[in-house]
Amino acid sequence: MERKTRELTLISFLSVVIAISGIFKLPGLIPGTEFQMSAPIAIGICATFGFKRYIYSGIIASFINLLMGTHTILNIIVAMIFRVVAGGLIGILGSSISVVTIAGPVGTFIGRVIMSFITGASLKALIFAASIGMVYTAISSYLVFKLIKNITINTSYKEFIVGKNKFKRKRERDRYELI
Repeated sequence: MERKTRELTLISFLSVVIAISGIFKLPGLIPGTEFQMSAPIAIGICATFGFKRYIYSGIIASFINLLMGTHTILNIIVAMIFRVVAGGLIGILGSSISVVTIAGPVGTFIGRVIMSFITGASLKALIFAASIGMVYTAISSYLVFKLIKNITINTSYKEFIVGKNKFKRKRERDRYELI
């Protein structure tokens, strides 16, 4: 019971971190090319704590941002596509440096493709506007992942860190689950 309570508090904390970091945007060199800080933080959270905890935290963070009025339904659709694609890559392929580095830009790219279909906006324009942020995300994701992991190792939540392996043996039952 204590582990479930601790996991619930961890997911709540991660939700708030994702929600707050989603509010902050760093300006780009060209207008419209701002960089959202939540992308590398989200990748770091997924690589450290696993896909399941990350997706739960992301859903809660989306509701928080929607209720606060800082995101629209379109923002949430794009964010959820990013989370499923980037988190799915990390969940399936593990948290090696190459996977963590490309997961964010791939998630952003697919999110922009879907946004282009929904809004009818030019895909080239959407990709161009996101390209600088994709580079920032690729550069910073692995560093943020290592930072989050090193901080967590020094806390009582270190038991929730997922290894590089994509499969984890469950203690309760003798079977494997994808995390």
